[in-house]
Amino acid sequence: MNTTELLVEDDGAVLTVTFNRPPQRNAMTWAMYDGLVQACDRADSDDDIRVMVLRGAGSAAFVAGTDISQFSDFSTGADGVAYEDRIARVLGRLEEVSVPTVAGVNGFCVGGGMAIAAVCDLRVATRSARFGVPIARTLGNCLSMNSHSLLVHHLGPARTLDLLLRARLLTGEEAHAAGFVSELCGDDELDGAVASVVDQLLAHSPLSMWAAKESVRRLRRAQLPDGDDIVARVFGSEDFHTAVGAFAGKKKVSWTGR
Repeated sequence: MNTTELLVEDDGAVLTVTFNRPPQRNAMTWAMYDGLVQACDRADSDDDIRVMVLRGAGSAAFVAGTDISQFSDFSTGADGVAYEDRIARVLGRLEEVSVPTVAGVNGFCVGGGMAIAAVCDLRVATRSARFGVPIARTLGNCLSMNSHSLLVHHLGPARTLDLLLRARLLTGEEAHAAGFVSELCGDDELDGAVASVVDQLLAHSPLSMWAAKESVRRLRRAQLPDGDDIVARVFGSEDFHTAVGAFAGKKKVSWTGR
């Protein structure tokens, strides 16, 4: 599938997905999320595909979350639950892809972008990359239980709470030191670094790699608790609805906790 917003191209054994909205820092639209699922289906249905690579167009971002305009018609907490359920299905599909997945990250990898990178098997990033979910100072929304699980799985509870409560962004070096980033490179070295990792994967046993990633996926998902009540309370709040409007108008929000 190719659209102007999401490019899906195969080059021999490698399927590359490029998030292609540079002026919007590659923020995800519904069509892009749907296209990502279709790309996953393509990777699993084509026996020639051995590795799937995800990239962001331009130098500013991998993916800077979900396009905020898509929250403008949310009116109840149920809308937030439906949104997070939809995102969880997309992330789940990417996590289930049978071939190794590699995220090549430059610039901002935040919000939904960090979640997409987190369900990839390996992450290669530049030193100038920035990782985080700064929603406590932007929209005042929250993550699903599944997305919280991804962060705790990769970063541990203490670093996850530090990231979320202080709405801070990890540098490429910090993400690498935390183990989230597998390979760190210079800003002009990302293509070569990703290619090197891909070459390693292409030389290895497909079944051995599938068994490893499938086992880790099942371990993470085991006994994942429900969190719809949390999502409904936050997305149904006055703070969230105020913040969505304020974000569009580039205004500061006065948080009330209601």
